[in-house]
Amino acid sequence: MVRVLLIGYDPDTVDFSDPALPPGLDAGTIRAGIDIALARIRDRGWEADHCLIRPDGSAVAMVERQLAAARYDCVVIGAGLRLPPRSLLDFEAVLNAIHRAAPGAAIAFNTRPEDSDAAAARWLDTPAARPGRPA
Repeated sequence: MVRVLLIGYDPDTVDFSDPALPPGLDAGTIRAGIDIALARIRDRGWEADHCLIRPDGSAVAMVERQLAAARYDCVVIGAGLRLPPRSLLDFEAVLNAIHRAAPGAAIAFNTRPEDSDAAAARWLDTPAARPGRPA
């Protein structure tokens, strides 16, 4: 069975005043979006997990533990980890942890929490839905 992991910051740790984040975003919106994405992933018949990291230096260890617990076909990294410039070091560290711990997993990027299923589907659904990947 296909298994997808969502990685993003714990909503309680996000600085919503950061101009790099979409306006009107808050912890409740992120939590609701994660719930929607997990449900959509499961509706596709896939297994879904999420790993909420903190910007306190523990992200790599958390991601490595999660990736050691199961084999993932795709890892979706949230926009909140990718977009704010001050998250760059965490983003690079998480990306490299994924590369080391799950080298066979596709890596996808969402644009908001609730479209994580579509991000994973770009790499998992069908050969035609995998831009740049062999059939």
